[in-house]
Amino acid sequence: MFKKILMPTDASENSNRAFAIAVGMARQFNSEIELFHVTFTPEALGYVLSKGVPVPQEQINISGEQALLRTLNSTTCEHVLVQKKQVPGHPATAILEEIKKEHIDLVVMGSRGYGPISGSLMGSVSQRVLHGAACPVLIVK
Repeated sequence: MFKKILMPTDASENSNRAFAIAVGMARQFNSEIELFHVTFTPEALGYVLSKGVPVPQEQINISGEQALLRTLNSTTCEHVLVQKKQVPGHPATAILEEIKKEHIDLVVMGSRGYGPISGSLMGSVSQRVLHGAACPVLIVK
């Protein structure tokens, strides 16, 4: 039913709970999981960092790899194929692009739980993915 599950992570507690559910579903449906981290970049929104605040790309990549590993280590993944992937950009946009590009059958992701008012003011990655995805999306609180 679900051959490929996309599991976006920010290494938060909600992401870890969502990953545990994704692993359970992958076992049930004999699916593979793509553990996906988007390294947010201001350039994704059209902003450029000032010259006084240099952040080496290597440090950004290390931070993303650590987020992937924290999530991966949060749950036992025996007998489930998990592939890690990290991309730069705006999280919601990158997730929606990945769904199309990799022919994702299901997205399982954590919710920050801002609520309808705060979420609309602050912007919610999970809400944007839910509304823009062409596949089912399971949001875990």
